Amino acid sequence: MNQRPDRGQLVLDHVAHWVPAPAAAAADLAALGFCVTPFSAQSVGDPPVPAGTGNHCVMLEGGYLEFLAPLADTPNAATLRAGIARYTGVHLIAFGTVDPAGDHARLQAGGFGPLEPVALSRPIETPDGFRQARFTVVRTKPGAMEEGRVQFVEQHTPDYLWQRQWLSHKNGATRLKRVEICVADPQAAALRYAAYTGLATTRIDDALGLATSRGAFVFRDPVAMERRLGVAPPCLPWIAGYALAALPGAQARRAVLPASLGGVLLFEPDAN
Repeated sequence: MNQRPDRGQLVLDHVAHWVPAPAAAAADLAALGFCVTPFSAQSVGDPPVPAGTGNHCVMLEGGYLEFLAPLADTPNAATLRAGIARYTGVHLIAFGTVDPAGDHARLQAGGFGPLEPVALSRPIETPDGFRQARFTVVRTKPGAMEEGRVQFVEQHTPDYLWQRQWLSHKNGATRLKRVEICVADPQAAALRYAAYTGLATTRIDDALGLATSRGAFVFRDPVAMERRLGVAPPCLPWIAGYALAALPGAQARRAVLPASLGGVLLFEPDAN
């Protein structure tokens, strides 16, 4: 599956849990039937300097899950710690793009106050040795999107991330299908995200949401979210969790994730 969208399109590239203890997160992910990548420290800038953060990932045939932890006293790490103080769980949604300059211009025109695009990198072990995975990220200032860090990412080296050895999971997970976002006013949030992404609002899974060319996201109020997930929101807004498509025959289920991970996971097997 091509992880880079066509020009003019967006995909749901990944979501990121912000977690305090990466080793515990990796152990619990393995127990849930996921194949987990080795821990990788991140760098920022060109030339790169340590970002003070690092991750494990669960790579899927479509998109991936990131489990990001603070490692040092840096601005990036401080942002993670502040988010974790609100709740452990998903704090980041990344839309895959091949036009970060165009996304930046749209955000600027819409009054979102985007930061300048930033170069990120991290070392990835490949069959040919370590290689540097590279990304260009477009973000807004903290608080511009109150749900969390909602950003655009261009994957410059997708083959380093989506290696075949990481894509097979015992639980049958295949792709990131939908993100569930709990807000006080779903209509207002959906319209704001429409302006942010350039996508149109629509109805998805009995909720107001937006669909990318691969993957969607929906907005529910606290009553609807608790009815959908069986969990009361710890705060508002809350990126509650996500649905993963799974292989036909996999067990459809809802799982409240361990405290090391946070959030709720839905498995929705594809039809035969």
